[in-house]
Amino acid sequence: MFNTMNITKVAGSVLGAFLFLLLAAWVSGSLYHIGGDAHGAEGAEHAMMTDKPGGLLDEGGAEEEAAAEEEVALVLGEGDAAKGEKVFGKCKACHKLDGSNATGPHLDGVVNRAVAGVEGFGYSDAMIAHGGEWTLERLDAYLASPKDDVPGNKMSFAGLKKAEDRNDVITYLQSLQ
Repeated sequence: MFNTMNITKVAGSVLGAFLFLLLAAWVSGSLYHIGGDAHGAEGAEHAMMTDKPGGLLDEGGAEEEAAAEEEVALVLGEGDAAKGEKVFGKCKACHKLDGSNATGPHLDGVVNRAVAGVEGFGYSDAMIAHGGEWTLERLDAYLASPKDDVPGNKMSFAGLKKAEDRNDVITYLQSLQ
């Protein structure tokens, strides 16, 4: 019957076969790469049909991009504050809303406040040089990607990629004015 040696042999055989399959997949993937130049590859640009008969989008899609920017600008600051409060949970680790600073400056009253305008907080040189005020548009751009908007700032947060989340957080912060 089965003793411990037989069980060990069976387990070793199964694990060995699994390891062999993983290695074979890795080697074949490196030999037979389906790269970015293939039709339909990720990131490849293709002409797309519009809702107009025979119409194609221009290469840059400038009309649609401009319309999307206008749409965001019209809706910016009119999101859902309740959803924004939930999304703000990601910010609570470093920012407070009670007027006291933490790792980051307090964010109560941030809308239309001067950039780097909280006294007593040690801002980076990049943030001080950024200057101006935290308008709705600037908050949106900064929250999308803090490192891209203000290169060299101290904030390690990657940003909020969804425009809806940014809009909701901005609406929430605006409601605290």
